[in-house]
Amino acid sequence: MSEDRIYASENADDGAFEFNEAVAAVFPDMLKRSIPGYAASIAGIGTIARQFVTEESRCYDLGCSLGAATLAMRQSISGRDCRILSIDNSSAMIRRCRKIINDDESSIPVDVIAGDVREMKIENASMVVMNYTMQFLPVDDRDQIVEKIFSGMNKGGVFVLSEKVVEQDPVVEKMLVDLHHEQKKRNAYSDSEISRKRAAIVNVLIPENLATHKTRILKSGFSHVGVWLRFFNFVSMVAIK
Repeated sequence: MSEDRIYASENADDGAFEFNEAVAAVFPDMLKRSIPGYAASIAGIGTIARQFVTEESRCYDLGCSLGAATLAMRQSISGRDCRILSIDNSSAMIRRCRKIINDDESSIPVDVIAGDVREMKIENASMVVMNYTMQFLPVDDRDQIVEKIFSGMNKGGVFVLSEKVVEQDPVVEKMLVDLHHEQKKRNAYSDSEISRKRAAIVNVLIPENLATHKTRILKSGFSHVGVWLRFFNFVSMVAIK
């Protein structure tokens, strides 16, 4: 696993963060060191898949990046005639994801698709995952994609949404941000790396508060929604149709 040193240099690109070849090359290390609880979220997606994925249905990984959630579902389900559709708009991620999926020995078929998650047709779905993807979409498009997921989901299906969130209480929000930065330092990121990354991702990653996510999900028609995993400002929710 290559080490994430993208923002280590003073000459690091000062442009907006993007999922390019440089990021794709170090993405596993970036996730491990940057997102508290990420490994637990992937393991949990596998556990949820074992419970909710039904025979002759589809699973979707919207914003699949290198396919971690895809593999978690693929290695956990055993239903007959299940298929996983994984989509991402980063060509660098898609190239690497296809190789990772091809190297995996599971027999569950996977389609790795280059494209916009907002244009993905959702149908006959027993499970849909957006693992830290929604936060990169324009806010005005978020209601529509959740409604689209609900419409294409089978009764009893599950939607897993992981996001960085903002606390409504500013004192608590500052505390959680400080805790997150302290953890990144323990994971060998320097103050300058943290500062450069934060500047690069402003206006690219746009977080919302937890109440907004829950309201959007329930408004779309889901019967149940709740948090199943949280670490600082990183939250994973589950919604059941």
